[in-house]
Amino acid sequence: MLAIFLKTVPFFALIALGYAAGRTKFFTSEATAYLTKFVFWFALSAMLFNFAANLTLAEILDWRFITAYLWGTVTVYLIATAVGILRRLPIAESAVEAQCAVIGNVGFLGIPMFVLLLGPESAGPMLMVLATDLIIFSSLIVILITGSRDGRVSVKTLHTVGLGLVKNPMIVSIVLGIAWSSTGRELWQPVNEFLAILGAAATPGALFAIGASLAGKTAERISVAGWLTFCKLVLHPAAVALAALVIFPVADPFAATVMISAAALPVAGNVYMLAQHYGVAPQRVSAAILVSTAVSIVTVSVIIGLLTRGI
Repeated sequence: MLAIFLKTVPFFALIALGYAAGRTKFFTSEATAYLTKFVFWFALSAMLFNFAANLTLAEILDWRFITAYLWGTVTVYLIATAVGILRRLPIAESAVEAQCAVIGNVGFLGIPMFVLLLGPESAGPMLMVLATDLIIFSSLIVILITGSRDGRVSVKTLHTVGLGLVKNPMIVSIVLGIAWSSTGRELWQPVNEFLAILGAAATPGALFAIGASLAGKTAERISVAGWLTFCKLVLHPAAVALAALVIFPVADPFAATVMISAAALPVAGNVYMLAQHYGVAPQRVSAAILVSTAVSIVTVSVIIGLLTRGI
């Protein structure tokens, strides 16, 4: 357990460095925005394409794996939604809180960290988790927010969802990588090296950007942030573990380990972007991201340590 914790320390130290740079204003909010844009559109996209292009379709598309992850995630999503409704929150706010409860920082934190921590073979399972989050749950929150405001799900809403998916560089990178992989051809060596060099910037860049973006967030409404952190760091991995190990046993124990570990990641920054864009509880999401990221320094190490003992 201590060995796993010590391996995760450098990753969270990079986040802390970014946080310090942001808090001292050495790294301005504008600089953070541009760094995030570079990582999102270039470095991380190169990394995802390179992983997908060097994997077979069978390694990326496992329906039993996806079913197990969906079952665990939907279960916690419904729990968080039900609690929101019991607190008499509007549908839009309940949807945002449910998103916080299940959507982890897979792209910016999970993939860079797990590839170095668990090995390159973790890329396939992580891509499945990321694609599921982006395609299903990022679409669902837009439908729920706009549908609750308009009183119905219109063609315009579906057009917005579809356009958002098509314009998301992470989805595009994975799809293009899978398409190249299906040809059975290896990437031309200079192209492979170019992608490797550009993709290598994703890990330090993403972690630093996470920290710098956290510097502008506040921990208001701690009780709600604590509940959402509990959902994300405890309930979500527990539900996914139940699904992957008992209800829909995943054939590959390593893939199950990666899936459960991914479910233990803190709340993703893109939830805040959506909340801010639609004007639905952005401060609440901000607090959940800040608290869950701080607590995950310990919980992620514990969960990975427990899971890797059996592999």
